[in-house]
Amino acid sequence: MNQPFDAAQDLADAPRTGGRQRPKDAATLVLTRSRRGRPEVLMGRRAPGHVFMASKWVFPGGRIERGDFSAAAATELRGADAARLAREVPARRARALALAAVRETFEETGLLLADPAPVVSVAGAWRAFRAEGALPDLAALAYIARAVTPPGRTRRFDARFFMADAAALLHPEPTAGCGELDEIAWIALDETADLDLPAITRFVLGEVRARLEEPDRPLPFVRMVRGRHQIVHQD
Repeated sequence: MNQPFDAAQDLADAPRTGGRQRPKDAATLVLTRSRRGRPEVLMGRRAPGHVFMASKWVFPGGRIERGDFSAAAATELRGADAARLAREVPARRARALALAAVRETFEETGLLLADPAPVVSVAGAWRAFRAEGALPDLAALAYIARAVTPPGRTRRFDARFFMADAAALLHPEPTAGCGELDEIAWIALDETADLDLPAITRFVLGEVRARLEEPDRPLPFVRMVRGRHQIVHQD
């Protein structure tokens, strides 16, 4: 069953400013776990001072950095996920998107979706991650959704959403991270409806619920075409 999408709320989440921003590639990671038979997701509340989505509950994530194109990994994307991304972007950028999801999650929550590895000193965005003695575990990721922010917004992203089980984390509980999220918590999936959520986050949460039952369901792509929201499902 396809998930509902609140188009009116999506426009209210990021009001039109009239700018001509091109969407920047970004990646988001939805971490899941089960506690006492109830599925939970890791979410964080954006600090009130943010220009984009202030005070909203979201998944950790952010845009690609230069270092994501050359960072080492313990494992690579699984074939089906790599193939889905390869339909949209070159293989090198597809891999960088997956790496960005893992790196941004570490920066914002302190969580490492990774395998143990020798401590290595590297320059750039991956310095802190590699200093933890870890290499990203891309095989733990499943590519589950894509969404482009509507035109004319203060910030625009072409965001890819990945999902991973918390069993692949080197440790299970988040830390304060970099401070971009002022609260971080594991939240029962059936309690997320009461949070202040962007429309796309609410939509992806519905997708997560469905994928826990049907992991191979088609991937939704949400964007605005000629002034109207469009959702296309891709195998």
